[in-house]
Amino acid sequence: MLSNKLNIFDLSKPNIRILHHTWFAFFMTFVVWLGLGPMMPFIKEALSLTDQQAKVLLILNVAMTIPARIIVGMLVDKLGPRIMYTGILILGGAISIGFAWVESYEKLALMRFLSGFIGAGFVVGIRMIGEWFPAKQTGLAQGIYGGWGNFGSAGAAFTLPFIAANFGGDEGWRIALTLASIIAILYGVIYYFVVSDTPKGSTYFKSKKMGSMEVTSRADLILYILMNIPLFLALALLTWKLSPAQLGLISANTSYVIYAVLAAIYLVQIGKIWSVNAHILKTPVAQLHRYKFKQVAILNWAYFVTFGTELAVVSMLALFYVSWFDIPKVSAALLAGVYPFVNLVARPGGGWLSDIIGRRRTLIIVFAGITASFLVLGLVDKTWPVWLVVAMTIVGGLFSKAGSGAVYAMVPLVQRRMTGQIAGMAGAFGNVGAVTFLTVNSLVTYDLFFLFIGVIAATVFVLIVFFLEEPKSQMVETLPDGTVQMIEVK
Repeated sequence: MLSNKLNIFDLSKPNIRILHHTWFAFFMTFVVWLGLGPMMPFIKEALSLTDQQAKVLLILNVAMTIPARIIVGMLVDKLGPRIMYTGILILGGAISIGFAWVESYEKLALMRFLSGFIGAGFVVGIRMIGEWFPAKQTGLAQGIYGGWGNFGSAGAAFTLPFIAANFGGDEGWRIALTLASIIAILYGVIYYFVVSDTPKGSTYFKSKKMGSMEVTSRADLILYILMNIPLFLALALLTWKLSPAQLGLISANTSYVIYAVLAAIYLVQIGKIWSVNAHILKTPVAQLHRYKFKQVAILNWAYFVTFGTELAVVSMLALFYVSWFDIPKVSAALLAGVYPFVNLVARPGGGWLSDIIGRRRTLIIVFAGITASFLVLGLVDKTWPVWLVVAMTIVGGLFSKAGSGAVYAMVPLVQRRMTGQIAGMAGAFGNVGAVTFLTVNSLVTYDLFFLFIGVIAATVFVLIVFFLEEPKSQMVETLPDGTVQMIEVK
């Protein structure tokens, strides 16, 4: 029992069963998605990849998840989490099998880019858990879901390298990824038949409009338009990395076309935002239905750091240990697996602490820890003992993963009927952070990579301290005429 209010071992309760079914669905998406990190030393050796080619695959692995989480966030608010998780597990597993058996680097890069789609599964569970748990338990429940699901990256680190090293020779990495993908597909089918979107008798509140998030003031409309820019800049950054200016995987003309397409899509997105929200310029939104988009924006940047750091570090850590400390590949993968292992307690701990002492206060504490630990890691060099480097990455991981739990303890409390969209946007920013950090990793030495994370964390820490507000809880009220509406209570 983790709390006197939430016994996670009481499987007689439907919401506890939903929690376990859902965190395991998330777990399998991460095994398939982030299994690339611990597999990379094997793939690099088997296919004779250069350092830059290997690092680009790591960036590609997180890039597609940026638009995927936005789209999935909208779809889950419309279609429900059951069908969305099933579809993501099946489709994502199939794409991963395709990645495992292609031969050329170009096809490998394309399939890895597409494989990032499965990383959007996280958003689905945020809505599912939000439907099944009350506000006073949502921090811990979301933390368990996120933390135990994120443990999939550790599960991949502890199992896939062993399979790759002992079965199939140079093809061992293909066999390992294929087995993981098949299990994900099978569980996707099982998930559809063992869960439901809401408790019996509950209403599944859907977003009123598709294509864009609803905002409730003119200032929020401007901020929402601006907050879409980093999503496209991250994809432009990836394009630059693939262009002749860097890796040369795509031609200059192709890169120019991609830049133009990204600009055009952004303009289309502005059009959708305007069409959904233009009415607020003429008719102010009733106070009852208002929320502050600045809350969403700050949570986006917070997740940019917390989950962006987690993805980037778990992706590069095995290569870091091999290249700087000359550790054998399997040993490096196991040591790297310690970093995501702490998700079992850190992310639920962040959610639990948010329930106890408040969401804002928890974020202030964890961001102070993220800043300090990564600034210290920025001093690392090859003379440091390996145990000290591993210890410092674990400390940084504890704070960053607790921060992710704290962010998503707050997300469902901003505006319930748009939980999927808010979770999707925050999740996308997490991947923007990963693309940013991994791109920096490909351009500078590892110590400067850690230092960069520390500086960005310090900047977001300031935003949280001065601008983030403690959220209000929401509840359902039934009116005399039988209709229902959401109300906010302190």
